[in-house]
Amino acid sequence: MKKSSLLAVAALTGAAAVVLAGCAGNAGGGTPSEGGGGEAEAGRACVILPDAASSPRWENFDRKYLQEGLEGAGFEVDIQNAQGDVNEYSTIADQQLTQGCGVMLLVDYQGAAETVAAKAKAEGIPVIAYDRPFAGADYYVSFDNVEVGRLQGQTVLNGLEAAGVDPTEATVVYIGGDPTDGNAAMFHDGAVEVMEGAGITPAAEPPGAWDQAKSQTNFEQALTSLSGQVDGVWAANDTNAAGVIKVLQDNNLEGVAVSGQDANVAGLQNILLGWQTATVYKPVADEATAAVETAIALLNGETPEADSELEDGTPYIQVTPVLVGPEEVKDVIAAGDASYDDVCTPDVMAACEEFGVTAE
Repeated sequence: MKKSSLLAVAALTGAAAVVLAGCAGNAGGGTPSEGGGGEAEAGRACVILPDAASSPRWENFDRKYLQEGLEGAGFEVDIQNAQGDVNEYSTIADQQLTQGCGVMLLVDYQGAAETVAAKAKAEGIPVIAYDRPFAGADYYVSFDNVEVGRLQGQTVLNGLEAAGVDPTEATVVYIGGDPTDGNAAMFHDGAVEVMEGAGITPAAEPPGAWDQAKSQTNFEQALTSLSGQVDGVWAANDTNAAGVIKVLQDNNLEGVAVSGQDANVAGLQNILLGWQTATVYKPVADEATAAVETAIALLNGETPEADSELEDGTPYIQVTPVLVGPEEVKDVIAAGDASYDDVCTPDVMAACEEFGVTAE
């Protein structure tokens, strides 16, 4: 599956069949059966996003890119957000299935997608797990999530090195993601592979969550148990990192290695200001492009290519993540995944100038 920019999707307009011929191949999972609806339903893509709290990306970027890509290829699109409610997730799915779907593209929320996938499969509708894996999907489209974790682990090591701290003697706290999110384990495994491979032993590991307030509380309690001593924090995303950083600021603890993920505005600002070592940038346009191409292939009865597969055999279409430190913040803004005006506020302006972040 090509990992090109969203511009590649726009080129599908009026020529989807030609482009999709290049997407055909044996992904190892076979071609899902065709939907039971009529012609209108067969050309309709149904998408469910999980919430707006775990990351601003879902509404700010994924919705836009998926909508533009699928509609640009001539398909009807229904994108809705469950707003962090498993019951609402189920209700949305039932409404979409009643109206008819040719393919379902689901971002899981606390296991809700599994039930929806079973209903869709019973009707012969192929299901794409987007960004987060879940049982019952026909394809999984996401970034290389173990590699995301490795980059986070390397971030912690880089921060420790900059501070002159030996990893084997470092006090490092793990602030992971929600264990009901299948990606969280992959992030953890990749980070652990790198950090513990370098001799790090976790000093504390509270329960994971995708929540700034919970992460702040969990880290504050961990820091208290460590008598205020910490050299590094593996934070599984920028939202969790923001909670950690608030505690570090409140305790005047500077120079602590902190990882992250998503390259959100707060994360980029924290990196520029020196509170966060780096973030893992996942260009949403690239992931959306891969998902759109997969969905269009299925809508047209094609078999998408896959790069690998999950342990349960689900074909896995992978997109490459990128590590972003202060020198690379300008690249995220140039790509359109963050706004100069949002990032370079008055209190961050000097840092933006230092690292060459401009509005053009």
